[in-house]
Amino acid sequence: MMVSTDPIADMLTRIRNAIAVRKSEVVMPHSKVKESVARLLKDSGFISDVTVTDVSIGKSMTIVINEAGENARITEIVRMSKPGRRYYTGSDKIPVVKRGRGVVIVSTSKGMMTGAEAKKQGVGGELICKVY
Repeated sequence: MMVSTDPIADMLTRIRNAIAVRKSEVVMPHSKVKESVARLLKDSGFISDVTVTDVSIGKSMTIVINEAGENARITEIVRMSKPGRRYYTGSDKIPVVKRGRGVVIVSTSKGMMTGAEAKKQGVGGELICKVY
């Protein structure tokens, strides 16, 4: 098994691939960062559910993208900050995705949050990904 140097990009790619083949859920190794990104996607209404299960070694995370017979609500999901090129921004320069129809996920000193929350709290941080 190859260990990914960028687990978030790996997670986003798994979601993208699952949508491409019309799968309704995707299972992946768990990490706190990936879980918080997934929870934000759920709160923003882009995915249906996130569950974390204990397996023999470590934990695994199941993301339910959409209910059976429904279309996926994610049109595009893009990693912004990469390990080789980090992308930080101040609270005043957080981008708006598709005129507010999408969300941008920001890793701030107060934890992971959407761009709108970060603006409200006046904190900037690392731009993790944008989804719409």
